[in-house]
Amino acid sequence: MSDAGHEEGAERGLNRVMLRKLIIIAVLMFGFGYALVPVYRKICEVTGVNFLTPKDVTVATPTNSQVDKSRTITVEFDGNAQGPWRFRPTVATLQVHPGEMTQVMYEVVNTQARNVDAQAIPSYAPQQSAAFFKKVECFCFTQQTLGPNQAKQMPVVFYIDPALPKEVTTITLSYTFFEIGGKDKKAS
Repeated sequence: MSDAGHEEGAERGLNRVMLRKLIIIAVLMFGFGYALVPVYRKICEVTGVNFLTPKDVTVATPTNSQVDKSRTITVEFDGNAQGPWRFRPTVATLQVHPGEMTQVMYEVVNTQARNVDAQAIPSYAPQQSAAFFKKVECFCFTQQTLGPNQAKQMPVVFYIDPALPKEVTTITLSYTFFEIGGKDKKAS
């Protein structure tokens, strides 16, 4: 019986030693993984990979080198309503340089006591300017739903392509805002 007890005690001792080794290995693995974060950041900073913030915060913001400051284009804005609302641009004209990003707002007011679905269609004058008038964001890209008596400000973000022919000095952007689906919709 002493041999069996001796073997059992030796086995327990070996198990404890193995458990200690496994705990030490687990702690070292956790510590190594935790230490990798600053090491990874330093490696990325040195190599320039995946580094999002510059060291020098006084770095000048980049400017758009595509802006043609030697030219000024007058952009006139117009709004036509075909339906139960008031629709107009918030400014009548703007002076812009080709390549310069510009935003203008249009305002629409639903004058009915019901929901109205509407869409805006743009037109340009002179017609040749349409290919050079680049809209980045526009309410005309999607259908608009206006609640009863709702007023809404809608942006148009655009730039004029610097390749616009030199003889074009004025562009008119006109939107026609019309109802989709007719008057059979009920107020909700």
